[in-house]
Amino acid sequence: MTWSVDSWKARLCAQQIRYDDAAGVEAAVAKLRRLPPLVTSWEIERLKKLVAEAQMGKRFLLQGGDCAETLADCQPDIITNKLKILLQMSLVLVHAGKMPVVRVGRLAGQYAKPRSKLTEERDGVVLPSYFGDLVNRPDFTPEARHADPRAMVDAYGHAALTLNFMRSLSAAGFADLHHPEYWDLAFLSRADLPVELREEYTQASQRLAEALHFMEALGETTIDDATRVEFYTSHEGLNLHYESAQTRAVPRRKGYYLLTTHLPWIGERTRAVDGAHVELFRGIENVVGIKIGPKVDPADALSLIERLNPNNEVGKIVVITRMGSAHVARALPPLVDAVRRAERHVLWVCDPMHGNTISTASSIKTRSFDDILFEIEQTFGVHHDCGTFLGGVHFELTGEDVTECIGGGLTEEDLDRNYASVCDPRLNYRQALEMAFRVGQWMKRNRPRPTSPP
Repeated sequence: MTWSVDSWKARLCAQQIRYDDAAGVEAAVAKLRRLPPLVTSWEIERLKKLVAEAQMGKRFLLQGGDCAETLADCQPDIITNKLKILLQMSLVLVHAGKMPVVRVGRLAGQYAKPRSKLTEERDGVVLPSYFGDLVNRPDFTPEARHADPRAMVDAYGHAALTLNFMRSLSAAGFADLHHPEYWDLAFLSRADLPVELREEYTQASQRLAEALHFMEALGETTIDDATRVEFYTSHEGLNLHYESAQTRAVPRRKGYYLLTTHLPWIGERTRAVDGAHVELFRGIENVVGIKIGPKVDPADALSLIERLNPNNEVGKIVVITRMGSAHVARALPPLVDAVRRAERHVLWVCDPMHGNTISTASSIKTRSFDDILFEIEQTFGVHHDCGTFLGGVHFELTGEDVTECIGGGLTEEDLDRNYASVCDPRLNYRQALEMAFRVGQWMKRNRPRPTSPP
């Protein structure tokens, strides 16, 4: 049970990156250990407090961003649009749910992706799969698919640039709730956005701004806390060389912090309780997310939660269920009931994207807007029936005008128009905003009764 930053190396590592340059890996890890952290321990502790409040029904978590970030997307307009769509969605949820929203982006580090196969074959040529820009490149050539240790340092640099830009925008008032008009994307005036959706968002933003000004007129002393918008980052902690290199003790705090992101998560393919990923993450102080699919044994899920949070600390664990619309009614109730009966403190979050991936007749990977909606609706219902509550949602989305998911204004014939993802399909701006309104409606009907901390 002895833990260290490198104890994961003695465990079986699912999705192991196959480097053939051991010296290069050592050099990259050594450099990352010397570089400043990407995030701070006090930011992590602040997020843990917010997640604890969400576990008590006092906040709602919105997590979203790219399936796989690319280094080429480290551009101001692309980053700004990602933040804007998350802000707009959160405004809708705040207005509908009448509670604060915790905003967590899949950005500034979502450079690695697990794959169902370690290799890919095209026209008889077999090459390593693309595992994200943290590891290799998407071009189907031996050079691009070679796992390059230097990519870890390159990804660190782009994550730092992204975080710096995000913090600068926030400090400059970009996310001020008094001025939601600053967040408007160009799509609010586009002809293909339904008039009723545009009007509904505009009215919601105006009402929220008016309410804030009214509170200030009454001399409400907590208005600054109510209007301050904070952004946190998250990514799947897939490449353990990269994650462990930035895991360290910090002055005047107990324990170790993983400092590449605020909220790392363990994927469905890497959550073995005796595996390398769980071994690293059980020793860190961060909030930890766990992706759980429909094949999970509730007893195994409980063992995993207990291993990652043996002291049952509030605010520590986020369980992100990704069941698929066809499996929610069967697979989710026994899982929720087992965790509830064990009295484990978790925040339940629904990822309706990963269980609903399909392929068209022409082998284009896509997702159905209606299936995504159905999984969220079913998840709200399961928690209501089990006496628990859904405390957040997790989307793969973008602020760009992509055509990757069918429904919500797109048909299968539209997919070729602007399919830009290097991995999985994402919601575009219109679909994401419409999704927020639907989630807001369910939040109204399933508002939890806030509880006190244990």
